Amino acid sequence: MSHVNTEVLGARAATPIALAVIAALAAAAPAYAQDSSGSVLEEIIVTAQKREQNLQDVPIAVSVVNGSAADAMGGFNAEALKTLVPSLNIRKTNTSLNQALFLRGVGTINFAIAAQPSVAAVLDGVVLSSAGEAFGDLYDVERIEVLRGPQGTLFGKNASAGAVNIVSKRPGDTLGGYIEAGWFEDNEMRVKGSLDTPVSDTLKGRTTVTWGQFDGYIKNISATPAGGDLNGYDRMGIRSIWVADPSDNVQLTFIGDYRKSDDNCCVEVIGTAPGTANGAALQSLMSGVDFRGVETREVKQNLEMRSEEEAWGLSLQADITLGGGRTLTSITAYRTWDATEIREGDWLDVAAAYVGNPFAQLHDYGPQDTKTFSQELRIASPGGEFIDYVAGLYYSKTEAHRFFERSVISCTASTLPVDSTGVRPCTPAASTIVSASSSADFGADFENFALFTDGTVNFNDSFRGVIGLRWTQDDLSYFHNRTPSPIGGLPGIRTDTTGYKGGDKSDNLSGRIGVQFDASDTVMLYATYAKGYKGPAFNVFFNMTANNKEVLDAETADSFEVGAKTTLFGGKMLLNAAAFNAKYDDFQANNFTYLNGTLITTLTNAGKVSSRGVELDFMARPTDDLSINGGIAYTDAHIDEFFTPAGSTPTVRDGTTLPLAPKYKASLSADYRFDLGSLDLVPSLVYSYQSEQWSDLNEPAALRIEGYYTVDVSLALATKDDRYRLTLVGRNLTDEHYAALLTAGGPGGSPRLQIPRDADRYFGLQFRANFGGN
Repeated sequence: MSHVNTEVLGARAATPIALAVIAALAAAAPAYAQDSSGSVLEEIIVTAQKREQNLQDVPIAVSVVNGSAADAMGGFNAEALKTLVPSLNIRKTNTSLNQALFLRGVGTINFAIAAQPSVAAVLDGVVLSSAGEAFGDLYDVERIEVLRGPQGTLFGKNASAGAVNIVSKRPGDTLGGYIEAGWFEDNEMRVKGSLDTPVSDTLKGRTTVTWGQFDGYIKNISATPAGGDLNGYDRMGIRSIWVADPSDNVQLTFIGDYRKSDDNCCVEVIGTAPGTANGAALQSLMSGVDFRGVETREVKQNLEMRSEEEAWGLSLQADITLGGGRTLTSITAYRTWDATEIREGDWLDVAAAYVGNPFAQLHDYGPQDTKTFSQELRIASPGGEFIDYVAGLYYSKTEAHRFFERSVISCTASTLPVDSTGVRPCTPAASTIVSASSSADFGADFENFALFTDGTVNFNDSFRGVIGLRWTQDDLSYFHNRTPSPIGGLPGIRTDTTGYKGGDKSDNLSGRIGVQFDASDTVMLYATYAKGYKGPAFNVFFNMTANNKEVLDAETADSFEVGAKTTLFGGKMLLNAAAFNAKYDDFQANNFTYLNGTLITTLTNAGKVSSRGVELDFMARPTDDLSINGGIAYTDAHIDEFFTPAGSTPTVRDGTTLPLAPKYKASLSADYRFDLGSLDLVPSLVYSYQSEQWSDLNEPAALRIEGYYTVDVSLALATKDDRYRLTLVGRNLTDEHYAALLTAGGPGGSPRLQIPRDADRYFGLQFRANFGGN
């Protein structure tokens, strides 16, 4: 099936009946898990305010995806998470270094090493330094909390648009575990297992191992050694968690994890035949490719694109109960993340076949290593007092270093006559073919210190005030040294040296204030104002110039939110709603320009933007055997006032929709458990829809991603106690083809398409066996 008609589906989604259905089958933010003892919803505890609370008591719009939902999807990562959380979107690129998270239409698209994300990713209490670190496989997850709107008071400067808080499963009290194996079409295999090892009453551990391998689903038809299947992977990971209770008042949690991936991913597909003045020549070089828009699954290139990662981390959390029931928490962590991209930049398999830069070979190699140390120390009141509070300090230091080399082969002249394509062909004997490269060694150091406090004032049993403050100091420095190309005029490389150094030190006061009111035992209303903050940045990238040496101002946000959280029908149903209006100043965004015919990017303070909308989350358990979840989000995220330097022509019009910000997103899921006697049959369904969106500012028609929907189904045969489960999985059952991202600058001006695995229908089998006390 081809792409869906956005206008038709958008109109349907806007009808009262469709809204009612989606809202009634909704739950991107489930607040309760299933309780096998009856058809009610079990309370879910979250740590969105860094203290354990019932989600229905938290005055923040929070979506929660529990571990069982993640397990049911087979492989689970940020791409799968966006299917379940309508307010969340991602930017999928050829390498995890450039990928980004978006909430409520706001995120940071940048290729600069001295800039940071707008959406924080937090793993077991540790803030990750880059959004790209969150794009690995998520496994053995207890829950994922997606906090919408500025969350800087408790989660720091990288949370001006929100935070994604990932919580791993903790060790069990008895010896046990599970092993799970899955096989999917195109020879995709996944294996994972976990083992709980309680050594004593005061020491217990949980170790989880995962492995996966996949051939790929894009075919490189080139006869060169680079030909074959692409967009596959080879991955492994291990995480071990140990919890010790040396005394009644002290608990220590040690977490160590390691993962490695070697992916021939993520290739950019050219979906339409090149059509410029050089179109005939380019088409001749790409002969054999079946251009079918978003259905294209072939490329013809002489370089195998790769994305390689290796990461590990250690953390130690100490929770100490003090006098008066207060808890002192310390989290000390050290993490490394090494990522390398090998990129095809000309999308052809013949180097310099014709005269001119449009036919030049352009290949990139770029490893990056990142090291982060962080320390958080906080104290929390016991709860139930007139003022319930959390207060603490936070320190982190990140060192990021990158080497980037671009190699170019171009034909500058030929004595051969113009051929049927209208361009002079090149051969080594009859042409001038030049080879050159340019490289850059650059990096950035981020040092961050913060003091924070957040509390709830309990005026009476039903009325509370919310207030939080965070003082942040940023110390940012960078360096950039370029080895220039010895030949001028070649695409995407410069002939000047750099030797730049710079830095900036600044501080900021952010926070939130609000009220919440219990209208009844089952209805909580709240209204909040939050001041968001993302630190200053420098546009430090491969082709950096003197014009990029100025510091980019910090991005700030003023966000207003009102919401309601309700528990209905004696605990059988939850319905949560939020309306928001946020304005961002000095928004950090990418602009695009060309260097000798090759598209490059530059990070700027784009100006003022707004994000406003409405969200509904729903979860219901009408009977013991039926669960229904879903959510819908309407988001209007756009440019209010685009910054244009004096004397320049505006490049982006005011009112432009922000990139990767669909107005409508919705999801619903349902499962039912049929009693077959000694076994149960469990069918489930996940439906996801999003309306049209744009990959870039200014809503260029060529970079419009049409709206689409997907339907995932599974059919499981399980024992009564779920000790054994065999599941048939079907992804994208209607074979809905779509692109996750469109980028300008392909051959002859054709856009480059990122096609995800789930843009095609495929099936698989999973088997899981639980053993021991698990």
